[in-house]
Parts: sequence; structure tokens; C-alpha cells
Amino acid sequence: VQLQASGGGLVQAGGSLRLSCAASGRSFSRDDMGWFRQAPGKEREFVASSRRGGTTTHYLDSVKGRFTVSRDNAKSSVYLEMNSLKPEDTALYYCVAGVNLILSSIRNPRNYAYWGRGTLVTVSS
Repeated sequence: VQLQASGGGLVQAGGSLRLSCAASGRSFSRDDMGWFRQAPGKEREFVASSRRGGTTTHYLDSVKGRFTVSRDNAKSSVYLEMNSLKPEDTALYYCVAGVNLILSSIRNPRNYAYWGRGTLVTVSS
């Protein structure tokens, strides 16, 4: 199983980026897919989740209203639309997939069995 993320880059504050992640090797159409990020010197943190095939979505408080997670189950893909980017959004962004997660566990990175390599997002001020 592989998760391949793309779409990172350098953008000015206030700009937008769209991250994409394609899964191969198995289907996650009924499972959780989403995004974590890790900034230099900081712990990995939950960003957004599309749960149970896309039935509900959840976000880190600081990205609500600016980021949108979506998915295309036919393409085994999940996306993260990021608008009004801030310098504090600078991080390595990881695509993740998790199986049989309960709601209380979605923000813990240890509960996700599948991880992509990460794509770097840099927001300049």
C-alpha cells in the first residue's frame, strides 16, 4: 500500500495551495483519510480528516474556515484545499489513512497505519 502526496510548494501569506494524495494497493473508500503536518521543531499534528469514506469531516481549530478536505473514492484520493495561508502553516504535510478508527482517536497520529512521505508547504510572510 502506498500513499503518494503532491502539491506542496512555496507561497506568499494569503495565498492558496491544493494538496493531493493518491492511494494504491488497497481501497480506503469506507475508511478515514486525511492530513497531518509537522513543522520544524514541533510535534506532528492533526490537520483534517475525511471520515468513513467521506461522511463527515473534522479540522484543527486553527485551519477551520481556511482549509477544506475532500476525497474522490473512485480515484482513491484525498485532497486538501488550503486558502488564506499563514506563515505558521509552514510544515511538511502528510497524507494518512486509517482503518476502523473511532471519533476520539482521529487526532492521534499513532492510530493511522498508512502514511505518505509528505509534501513541503512553505508560506512566506
